[in-house]
Amino acid sequence: MKGYLFIVLSLVASAKIFSQKQFSVMDWKTDVTLNTYLVQQMHKQYDERRKNFDKALISKQSVTGYIESIKKKFLQILGDLPEQSSLNAKTTGTIRQDGYKIEKIVYESFPHHHVTSNLYIPAGKGPFPAALLFCGHEDLSKATESYQQTALLFVKNGFVVFVIDPVSQSERYQLTDEKGKPLTRGGTTEHTLLNEASNLFGNSAPAYELWDNVRGLDYLVTRKEVDTSKIGCLGNSGGGMQTIYFAAWDQRVKVIAPCSYLANRERTMEMTGPADGCAQIPGEGKMQLELSDYLIAAAPKPLLILAGRYDFIDYTGTVIAFDELKKVYSKLSQPEKLQLFTYDDGHGISQPKREAAVTWFRKWLYNDPVPVKEIELNTLTDKELFCTATGQINSEYPDEISLAKRNIELYNNYASRRNNFLKQNKETIQKKIKELLGINDISEKVNVQDAGTAEKDKLIYHKLIVRKTNEPPLPLLVVSPRSDIKKVAIWVSESGKNKMADSTILIQSYIEQGAAVILADIRGTGETEDGAEFNDPKYFNKEYRNAMTALHIARSLPGQRTEDIFSIMQFIAGIKNLSGKPVELNATGINTLPALYATLFSNGISQLNLYQSIKSYKEILERPVEKNWYSYVIPGVLKYYDIPDLVKMIGGAKVTYK
Repeated sequence: MKGYLFIVLSLVASAKIFSQKQFSVMDWKTDVTLNTYLVQQMHKQYDERRKNFDKALISKQSVTGYIESIKKKFLQILGDLPEQSSLNAKTTGTIRQDGYKIEKIVYESFPHHHVTSNLYIPAGKGPFPAALLFCGHEDLSKATESYQQTALLFVKNGFVVFVIDPVSQSERYQLTDEKGKPLTRGGTTEHTLLNEASNLFGNSAPAYELWDNVRGLDYLVTRKEVDTSKIGCLGNSGGGMQTIYFAAWDQRVKVIAPCSYLANRERTMEMTGPADGCAQIPGEGKMQLELSDYLIAAAPKPLLILAGRYDFIDYTGTVIAFDELKKVYSKLSQPEKLQLFTYDDGHGISQPKREAAVTWFRKWLYNDPVPVKEIELNTLTDKELFCTATGQINSEYPDEISLAKRNIELYNNYASRRNNFLKQNKETIQKKIKELLGINDISEKVNVQDAGTAEKDKLIYHKLIVRKTNEPPLPLLVVSPRSDIKKVAIWVSESGKNKMADSTILIQSYIEQGAAVILADIRGTGETEDGAEFNDPKYFNKEYRNAMTALHIARSLPGQRTEDIFSIMQFIAGIKNLSGKPVELNATGINTLPALYATLFSNGISQLNLYQSIKSYKEILERPVEKNWYSYVIPGVLKYYDIPDLVKMIGGAKVTYK
């Protein structure tokens, strides 16, 4: 009996799959459509960068102009950093070792936001040159063995070393329970979740990491043991990315050495997709900023690139970036200040790379080119290096302002600004909204391709493909009553039109009302939904690579999907039996926000019904560990308005939440 039941259930499931497949419109592999489109748009942006970079190499003066343009662009995408305030630095403990000591330092990068760190100080009379050491994504952070070994090799060779815990690692988890226990599996997940919420204010996880490090340097220069004219920075993996951003920002560092991160952004985004939320800032593609550009901004400071030939960080991309740097340093007549050290290993700051880094720093800050050799270095446990008694800042400091709490504060603080924005005239408001969405020119007419028909339960579905030049095609199913058409009902479902077509009772009810029904897959849904294999579940988003790539090129997914609904409306306007009829728009899940925007800009939509919809961006801020929030992110939106403001602008009577 059980076997028979299994066969029956299997047949039912197979029938359902077949039923849904018969409604597929496009006859090619479509799940890569959106990503292919996004990558093509990115290539156009970097094609323009290549032209500008080649022009910059004409003369030393033009290179200098290019460097200044990078710095301006970087400032523009960073957004508003916290205001500089008192560091309130405290030494919570000291570990005395043979020839050096380690101080446990806690400082505030902004009020009540604590940063944990270790300061390695050589014995003897200073002041000494110093090195800022930025940590990669290991949970142990400053206690990671290779980072301790790096710090020890530096301190034993006459450097003060400041090792800073990044946000979301070691003692600095932001999303914790009341006992301080992290709510996520690791730092990369938390970085990503904090980043998506921060993006709503035009901020980012990389910007907060940068600010922590800037304030760390502010502390370092207060120490009498430090020669403030001789400070460098280095970092591995995620710390290498921090080093790259830091190089473009802080002119106080004189020597730079990123390890296991420099590559070619364009190539990496195409080959493996975006990394976690602290590895890129929205708008970099639009600003034509490559990873090498941030280091070019620091030229011609002494720069050592540390790389593993077999790293998962694309080594070919490392060589491409280094070749660009060579051209810049040569044009500035200081090629000797640039070096690539490659070792035949993988990811990480291994002994040969540590030795190369210390040798490089001693060459430029001690005027001593003698190669440094590492001897046995004794490391400590993470608990021995902890700066807090509880092991987490959230449980150590009752008044701690985590990044999650700061985002709530920003939401409340921006309320008056949003109110003032909404007091402006309609044209000004709509212009700014389109700018935030990244909406392109929508005046081009659509082309429609007939792709046949499908029949189910005596309903005939016409398969159509709606196209615009250089935009992803939209597959539609259209079913109409035989009598006069009284209205048009559009459905843009997150789960796709094929599943909607299985809802025969719903479709029949529309037909009985004299309504033509349009079931549409707007980009990234239904037939063009991205494959699960391309989206690492640790990022908590089923369309992570497309959402992040869209932010990279400054064309958010909500904005692009809004354009798709405009195209559907243009299709309706071009059909004699449909044109001029009242339009009811229905949307579910991630498509609800684009539906709101489309209704705001289109007078032809008379009724909007939203299902499983986000009702305020505050939901993202209050529930940051939920999945798929990136699908709603529009950078900077909460400086200007929230979702209830859109509903109010449309007219509440038009919008129904179901």
